[in-house]
Amino acid sequence: MTDYRKMWEDLGMDLETHDLLCEALPQAFGDVYLSQKNRPEGMGYYNFVVSEIHGVRPAELVEAQKKGVKVFGTFCVYVPDEVVFAAGGIATGLCGGSQFWVPSGEKVLPAATCPLIKASVGARLDRTCPFFSIADIFVGETTCDGKKKAWEILKQYAPVYVMDLPQQKRAKDVADWAEEIRAFLAEVEKVTGNKVTAESLSGAIKLINDKRRALRRLYDFRKLPNPPISGKDCLLISQIAFYDDPTRFTEMTNKLCDELEQRVKDGVGVYAPGAKRILFTGTPMAIPNWKLHHIVESGGAAVVGEETCTGIRYFDNLVDESQTTLDGMINALAERYMKINCACFTPNDARVDDIKRYVKEYKANGVVDINLKFCALYDIEGFLVEKALKEDSIPVLGLETDYSDEDAAQLRTRVGAFLEILNA
Repeated sequence: MTDYRKMWEDLGMDLETHDLLCEALPQAFGDVYLSQKNRPEGMGYYNFVVSEIHGVRPAELVEAQKKGVKVFGTFCVYVPDEVVFAAGGIATGLCGGSQFWVPSGEKVLPAATCPLIKASVGARLDRTCPFFSIADIFVGETTCDGKKKAWEILKQYAPVYVMDLPQQKRAKDVADWAEEIRAFLAEVEKVTGNKVTAESLSGAIKLINDKRRALRRLYDFRKLPNPPISGKDCLLISQIAFYDDPTRFTEMTNKLCDELEQRVKDGVGVYAPGAKRILFTGTPMAIPNWKLHHIVESGGAAVVGEETCTGIRYFDNLVDESQTTLDGMINALAERYMKINCACFTPNDARVDDIKRYVKEYKANGVVDINLKFCALYDIEGFLVEKALKEDSIPVLGLETDYSDEDAAQLRTRVGAFLEILNA
C-alpha cells in the first residue's frame, strides 16, 4: 500500500487520531464484507477502494487541485453534480456515516441532533477525513432544520454555499428549484473561473446519467428470484458512487454487471433458497454505516433494495438528454431532481407510492423502515409510511438507531422476530 502520511500531514490532518480510525475500519470491513461467501470477483475493485479510502481518491483530488481544478464537497443527492463537472470541477460526497466523528460534532451541535449531521460536521472539525480537508467549498442544502443551522456552524471553518430546496412540488416549486440551480451554476463558475456552456453541461449530464444507468443495471439483478449479489455489496457500491471518479465507477460497475449476467446464466445466487426478501426505507446509510444490512442478512434474509438516498433514490430517473440549450438543460435538471421523494416534502404521497412500487418490483416480503435518531422528518413520516403499507397488507418493521453498536443486540432480536413472522 502507498504511504499517504505526507499527503495527510500537508492537509493539516490530526494523524494520531486518524490512525485510530484507520485501525478500526479494516476489522469492521472484514467482519461485514470479507466474511461473505461466494462474492462476485468484481467486488475486488470496491474492496480496494475501501482499503484505500483515505488514500487513492484523495490523492487524485489533490493532484487535480495542483492543476487548478476545484473540489466541491456535497452532502445531499439534491445537489446537481452535473453543474460542477460542466465547469471543470469535481464533486465529491461528504456525508459522515461513522460514530467516530460524532463526539467532535457534539462539541458544536446539540447531542439531540441526527448522527449524520454530527458526524459530517465532526469529520471537518477533528481533521481526520481528507475529503473534508481537501474540498475547496462545501455545498449544503435545506432538506432539514438541523442541516440548515449546521451549515452556519460549518461556515465558521470553511466556505459553504447553501441551496434552498422548496418544500412542495408544485409547478412554481420546480421553477424555483431551476432558479436555485442557475444561482448555483453562477457560484460554480465563480469558484472555478470556468464558464458552463451548453456543450459542457450536456456532456456532464451524460456523464452522471451513465453512472445512474450502471446503478440501475446493478439493482435490476436484485429483482431476480435468485440474486447473484448481496444487499450488503450493493449498498457498498452505492456508497462508493458518491465520491469515486464517475467515469471509472461507471466502467467498473458495468464490468461487475457483466459478471453478474454470467452468474445468472449459471444459476449462481448468494442467498439460501426461500430467503425472505427485505426492502429498506427511510434515512440514508452513509459509508461505513453497514450495521442494519449486516444484521438482516446475517439473520438469513435478503436485502433486495433500499428506498433511500444511498439506494434507489440516488439513481432513479434520468435527466432528459434531448435538450440543446443551457436553459433547457437547467430546467431538465430541476425536473429530474425534484422527482426525488425525500421526507422533507409535504404533502409526500409520491414517496409512499414509490415504496409500494418498489415492494412489487423487488418482490419484497417485508419492509424495514429505518430512522436515524433525532431525524424528525423520517420519524414523523414513518407513521404515514407504516400506516399505508399495513393498509396494503405489507409487513413493516420500524427501527430507530444511530451509528454506535450499542443497540446491535436489541436490533438483532427485533429483526429476528420480524423474520419469524415473515416465515410463519
